[in-house]
Amino acid sequence: MSDNSTGQDQWGIDTRAIRTGHERTGEQEHGEPIFPTSSFVYGSAAEAERKFSGEEPGNIYSRFTNPSVRTFEQRLAALEGGERCVATSSGMAAILAMALALLKTGDEILASRSLFGSTISLFDKYLARFGITIRYVELANLEAWEAAITPQTRLLFAETPSNPLSEIVDIPALADIAHRHDAWLAIDNCFLTPALQRPLALGADLVIHSATKYLDGQGRAIGGAVVGRNKELEEVFGAVRTCGPCMSPFNAWIFTKGLETLRLRMKAHCEQALALALWLEDQPAVRKVHYSGLESHPQHELARRQQDGFGAVLGVEIVGGREGAWSVIDATRMLSITGNLGDVKTTITHPATTTHGKMTDEQKAVAGISEDLIRLSVGLEDLEDIKNDLATGLNALA
Repeated sequence: MSDNSTGQDQWGIDTRAIRTGHERTGEQEHGEPIFPTSSFVYGSAAEAERKFSGEEPGNIYSRFTNPSVRTFEQRLAALEGGERCVATSSGMAAILAMALALLKTGDEILASRSLFGSTISLFDKYLARFGITIRYVELANLEAWEAAITPQTRLLFAETPSNPLSEIVDIPALADIAHRHDAWLAIDNCFLTPALQRPLALGADLVIHSATKYLDGQGRAIGGAVVGRNKELEEVFGAVRTCGPCMSPFNAWIFTKGLETLRLRMKAHCEQALALALWLEDQPAVRKVHYSGLESHPQHELARRQQDGFGAVLGVEIVGGREGAWSVIDATRMLSITGNLGDVKTTITHPATTTHGKMTDEQKAVAGISEDLIRLSVGLEDLEDIKNDLATGLNALA
């Protein structure tokens, strides 16, 4: 019996996170199995022909058909409200697969200037080689998006909230702009996940995930995904099938189990992050805290309107420039100094020299990646322990 055989469309998000996608085998297992196999066998040559040709559904080769990966794909699609999901080997592979599938020479991408550094490198260094033009605009400035579109613009791409300054764009308004110009809107939903934001319901066409982050939630595996309509996702599936940036069965199993506790974890992350952001605002060594959950954030009301929470990533400007920021980082003893985020362990990094280090000085300036900025991904340790670990470095600068 399938866990998602009846009533799935009426299930709530927590039920979908636990029950969808698992088709029980003849062993009648309760937990989702892992299928660590590269290939699958057939009862006859005729059956193999039917499956390879697509005449008969079934597993062929784990680069593009694997039951463990399929369970994760179906579960994430159900959470995002998408018709289909295609899993990939990383979040960057998800963006690449989407571009390979939907764009061609002469097309244009219009993107937010507030993107993860590797996304900018992918666009500027690699996609540009194949004749795809990339232009950047201020994330929250809808007039700038409208003015920058040309007849060649095929894709609008944005992270909201942005990394690491927590900038927000009005997704329904941006979707309206994209669709009036016959373009797709893709939203990177890594920071909020479907537990806190569902871009497809707000008008977006495609959702991008780095499953490495909150979908896993414990820093165990690398993976990504694209979610959307069948029409576009069939093209993305073709790109993954042919080019090979696929998700491993073991990683898919990890992400599937991570989804079961996603909403509970995200609620706890949000509570911790807001409390820490309020505390940081009162610290003399802190110049500014960037977090959309704060009433001081210029887009706080927009965030409240289109999100069910504010996430757990804080951008914090420290007095003393790079030296001050590094001293706070180096003074920590519990927090993890790492470029990753979305973990139950609180992580801290200096974006200008790590996650955004490959950007030019001009690109950093435009994106607001200053030398005095640190990024915190607030985990689930005791809040007082997080404060105490940060206080050592902050108090030394005060």
